[in-house]
Amino acid sequence: METKDMMMTSMLTMDKGENEGERDKGREEMGEVEEGTQQENGRLMLVDGLAEKGPKSLTSSSGQQVSNGFTTSTPQSPREGPGTAARGTGSSVPLGGLRTLVVQQTSLERPRETWSKKMDFLLSVIGYAVDLGNVWRFPYICYQNGGGAFLLPYLLMAVFGGVPLFYMELALGQFHRSGCISIWKHICPIFKGIGFAICIIALYIAFYYNTIMAWALYYLLSSFRPTLPWSTCSNSWNTVNCNLYMSTDHNVSWSNSSTSPAEEFYTRQVLQVHLSPGLHQLGSVSWQLALCLLFIFTIVYFSIWKGVKTSGKVVWVTATFPYLVLLVLLIRGATLPGAWRGVVFYLKPDWQKLLSTTVWIDAAAQIFFSLGPGFGVLLAFASYNPFHNNCYKDALVTSSVNCLTSFLSGFVIFTVLGYMAEMRHQDVDAVAKDAGPSLLFIIYAEAIANMPAATFFSIIFFLMIIMLGLDSTFAGLEGVITAMLDEFPQTLVKRREWFVFGLVCVCYLGALSTLTYGGAFVVKLFEEYATGPAVITVVLLEVIAVSWFYGTNRFCNDIEEMLGFYPGCFWRVCWVAICPCFLLFIIISFLAFPPEVRLFNYHYPPWTTVLGYCIGVSSFICVPAYMVYHLLNAKGTFKQVQHLLSLPFRHTMALTHAVNTWNLCFFCEHVNVKENSVRPCKVKTSVSLCNKAVCLFTLL
Repeated sequence: METKDMMMTSMLTMDKGENEGERDKGREEMGEVEEGTQQENGRLMLVDGLAEKGPKSLTSSSGQQVSNGFTTSTPQSPREGPGTAARGTGSSVPLGGLRTLVVQQTSLERPRETWSKKMDFLLSVIGYAVDLGNVWRFPYICYQNGGGAFLLPYLLMAVFGGVPLFYMELALGQFHRSGCISIWKHICPIFKGIGFAICIIALYIAFYYNTIMAWALYYLLSSFRPTLPWSTCSNSWNTVNCNLYMSTDHNVSWSNSSTSPAEEFYTRQVLQVHLSPGLHQLGSVSWQLALCLLFIFTIVYFSIWKGVKTSGKVVWVTATFPYLVLLVLLIRGATLPGAWRGVVFYLKPDWQKLLSTTVWIDAAAQIFFSLGPGFGVLLAFASYNPFHNNCYKDALVTSSVNCLTSFLSGFVIFTVLGYMAEMRHQDVDAVAKDAGPSLLFIIYAEAIANMPAATFFSIIFFLMIIMLGLDSTFAGLEGVITAMLDEFPQTLVKRREWFVFGLVCVCYLGALSTLTYGGAFVVKLFEEYATGPAVITVVLLEVIAVSWFYGTNRFCNDIEEMLGFYPGCFWRVCWVAICPCFLLFIIISFLAFPPEVRLFNYHYPPWTTVLGYCIGVSSFICVPAYMVYHLLNAKGTFKQVQHLLSLPFRHTMALTHAVNTWNLCFFCEHVNVKENSVRPCKVKTSVSLCNKAVCLFTLL
């Protein structure tokens, strides 16, 4: 059992004539206190004896230590008569003269699960950060913004925005050992709605993100045949515009109306978007994709149902295999004709692009979504670390690996884009018509079909896509699971398997709309509106709450307690000023320049924009709603409530430091700077109690 003891000794002088009456009254009231405390797994003990003030963590004569820095004598029995000497001090004190109130809070909670190995944690974080966006979003945004010119703003945004946020979340999770909901009682209780908003956003992501893996699984199953189905125009789904060409045929002309076999396989066979006119009529659910998604969620369930002990082993395969495949594809792509054209386009900077605001907006958004702070995952993963784990080093290593993976993926993609441009006799920037998954499922799939040993490369490529997605799904759902189990431990901890099963079923049912004939339109809508703006706003509030309400100095002291060194000036300035400005810049840019959403030949009508914003607001609304809820339910004047809800609730605070620094409610440890917010305890000690309803001892 994990036990945290909290003791405080206070001395009081009692009148000889009132000895018996006060003692009985004190025992009655302490009995009431003990009864209330049992609900919080705690104990109260009233001990007669001497208390002698000494330095912190001194040991008493009986070898016991008191956590608040006072030394206590060996406890006396209450039945001993007056004049009995207090042991260990050598002095005689009457029984009624001095008494010691010792409060011991004992947690009966189950010990928190930890990673089996440090590498399990690192691979889980890397697997979460390195996702499908590194493979398709980064290369697309890079060539869309002038190739190499994009790398400079990307690196600047990473150094001053992404990595500090990444480090902050790892440190918060490791110090407080809590999920994204319950952690706010340690930081700033009024912002607890951020945790609920994060969980809702994670569910929205699970609704559409796993559908992309279902598409990849469909491709993977279709690859187990001698001739890949997207390499010919003789299939039932092909049209007259299908233009078949091979790498050895240089006489085939390519026009703007031409469609490749890979494009028609993706749009007409896998997605079947030609059967849906748009979001207003999605059509039926594709049973093939429904079965593929069911298989994906089955893998997800049996990987996370037991916690990080099992998922930490799975990532040894899912996080490392993609790097092996990327290396193989890079070597193969470099040997293709025209690959150099793509590499030159990738690395040659167009410095005029740096004058465009769009480049900086895309760089900031890309590094933010690539590293992934604000989704509750880093908090959850770090909470299973040992307390003194070097999360600073972990943050630098994992964020560097993530950025380097994006850079490596750029070479893998651009060598193939150069090859495709060479075969079509076009410029590199004219090769890809659509962004996002189309870059993988059309352009790259077509390039693979024209390679020798196409079946082998197709299998390993789409297997890599599935594993990249699985890592992120494991992490996203684990963030929700950890948050809910920490918030409702009595109900959910012993029923983790059933809770995970219910969560996976909810995600599957929520994803059914993305499996329809118009499901690709739903995926695009979720990606553009439902998650992006909401999670950036949530992270902005998170940074403000930690840096300005909780306090950068206090946060840095926490890091020093864990790691043994105080964060440097660079990190403090980033947390206080640069990161909030970085996030605010993204939000304002999104509002000022809303994206024009288009997929294939379908332009999203204005009402879909309103729908997208409504979905996004549905998660973010948790933050102000929770603030209002607490303000309405907390007792006291408005000023008192403000102080109560904006200051941290610290379970493991050193009491000597707290008593000397703040006015402290001893039992619930609510810190308040206003003198009228605490009152003397009626048990006639020097302990101060809270006037607030949240304290169990307000009735003393």
